[in-house]
Amino acid sequence: MTTTRYVAPEGTSTFFNDLVGHLARLGVSILGTRLLAVRGRKSGQWRTNPVNLLTVDGVRYLVAPRGHTQWVRNLRAAGTGELRLGRRVEVFTPTELADADKAPILRAYLKRWKFEVGVFFDGVDHTATDAELLAIAPGYPVFRV
Repeated sequence: MTTTRYVAPEGTSTFFNDLVGHLARLGVSILGTRLLAVRGRKSGQWRTNPVNLLTVDGVRYLVAPRGHTQWVRNLRAAGTGELRLGRRVEVFTPTELADADKAPILRAYLKRWKFEVGVFFDGVDHTATDAELLAIAPGYPVFRV
């Protein structure tokens, strides 16, 4: 798996993202969803995407199930972002995890949201071994929030 892995949204997934994003703007979170806002690395304009905010042992993470997406690239470039839910806005500075540290986070993410994101993990799920999760880790950016 390469570090440039990216799966573009299409069809029903675009509709679902729009719906979840709209609900987050209204202050409704579905299983921890938030609206991630990051300034574009070229335009400087705010860009938003719905994301699943995962908490493991009291620490919060963002996982990019579609790989090295625009929001991932923008977050790396900006060095800061906002998690929005209704009127609540939380500014954060992300720390990207090394591939070697991703296995337990990917496992927890897949256990919680496999029904939604499992298709992007090519048959790997929360029952995978650490070795299997580490093998795919470069294709799935993970940020501590």
